[in-house]
Amino acid sequence: MTLPSGVERQRFSDREALATQGEPTYGEGTTDGWRRWDPHRSKLGAMLEREMETGLSGGETVLYLGAAAGTTVSHVADFAGPTYAVEFAARPVRDLLDVAESRENLVPLLKDARAPETYAHVVEPVDAIVQDVATRGQADVALTNRRFLREGGRLLLAIKARSEDVTRDPNDVFEDALSTLEDGYEILATERLEPFHDDHLGIVATPK
Repeated sequence: MTLPSGVERQRFSDREALATQGEPTYGEGTTDGWRRWDPHRSKLGAMLEREMETGLSGGETVLYLGAAAGTTVSHVADFAGPTYAVEFAARPVRDLLDVAESRENLVPLLKDARAPETYAHVVEPVDAIVQDVATRGQADVALTNRRFLREGGRLLLAIKARSEDVTRDPNDVFEDALSTLEDGYEILATERLEPFHDDHLGIVATPK
């Protein structure tokens, strides 16, 4: 598994861990300018820890769906190029704005990822979509945002089974999500994200 340029394994006080260089944002440990990337608080971090081939090399233009207060997208902006961070809830966006103050390439957008037409006038074509949206229809969100993804780009998606249906077996939820995604994407890799996140499936895909 190849880590993106700008992401390295660094030695912290208790163990070796993934890290990026940037302003700390959520109380993470730091060492020599590197900030620890906690996979227990980041689906993309968990995908990297599970050694999924994300296709990220560093410097990509990224659309991040479900940015919340900026925990993961702050790490992404540390190694990526222009990074559009979509979040629909006003409260976490206030924190996201603080994160963006030290990252000129990070563009917070108070928008709903289920309605990409509301930010289509702002977002340029991107090399990668990173999605962590805890709502029903997560695969549908990925399909509606496919319009922004360049040919050969990557969708890095974390499906949360309990957000789809708390009563169903997670494996059945994942199968349905993959079936839906195949309407617009070629699935390149899948991996359960335990022990970092229960009942989550990491997916790497490229647009058909």
